Amino acid sequence: MSTMSYALTDSATMLRRQLKRMARYPSMTLQLAGIPVIFLLLFVYVFGGTLGNGLGGTAGGRGAYVNYVTPGIVMMTVAAVAQGTAISVAMDMTEGIIARFRTMAIARVSVLTGHVLGALVQTLLSVAVVVGVALLIGFRPTATPVEWVATVGVLAMLTYALTWLCVALGMVSKTVESASNLPMPLVFLPFLGSGFVPTESMPTALRWFAEYQPFTPIIETIRGLLLGTGIGNSAVLATAWCAGIALVGYLWAKKLFNRDPTT
Repeated sequence: MSTMSYALTDSATMLRRQLKRMARYPSMTLQLAGIPVIFLLLFVYVFGGTLGNGLGGTAGGRGAYVNYVTPGIVMMTVAAVAQGTAISVAMDMTEGIIARFRTMAIARVSVLTGHVLGALVQTLLSVAVVVGVALLIGFRPTATPVEWVATVGVLAMLTYALTWLCVALGMVSKTVESASNLPMPLVFLPFLGSGFVPTESMPTALRWFAEYQPFTPIIETIRGLLLGTGIGNSAVLATAWCAGIALVGYLWAKKLFNRDPTT
């Protein structure tokens, strides 16, 4: 068996470990999907009437706002699951299982790959729950099957990037508690972008940050695919941001995993 075959086999084993952990602790997946659902209901039913009227156009109110805010809530869901991955990695690092894996004849990359693939499955399940609730309360996408597939591709690309970054954050954390706090800005970045209100409505300095931070082009790409709004160069920027974040996260996580554990 070649080195690549060993790496794939060991990665599949580590993925099964993550899936069994998800099945053993279903409350974690429910919590990761539940918090974005609460935010969705809060913004649509508490603020949606006023915020929807401010979006412009002939339609307004909650019906318009649920269409606008759902891509931002989906973004928050992806970031929340990535945050959960940082916690899971930190638990492995502090409970000694990583030290045990280091002594076994397995592909070293498979340990981290299992976390990333498990997070991808958990993200797709959580996003499906959030989109399902959004559809029930009035979200009406106009996407074709091809555009739905493209949306899943964008979400998978973002999940891959954020998860590698959070794997590194989990490994650099000294405790599980700090691992839960370090990725927190990722969960709130959609608020400081176009996830909840148009960037044109923000003060100048905040508007500049909102337009150039990585989540805004990703949100606009998903919004354009699902609702037919203009995408412009957002898809190119979204791909570039995801590729950059994934590369930095992967190299950082690999360096941390291969460091001398006694230092």
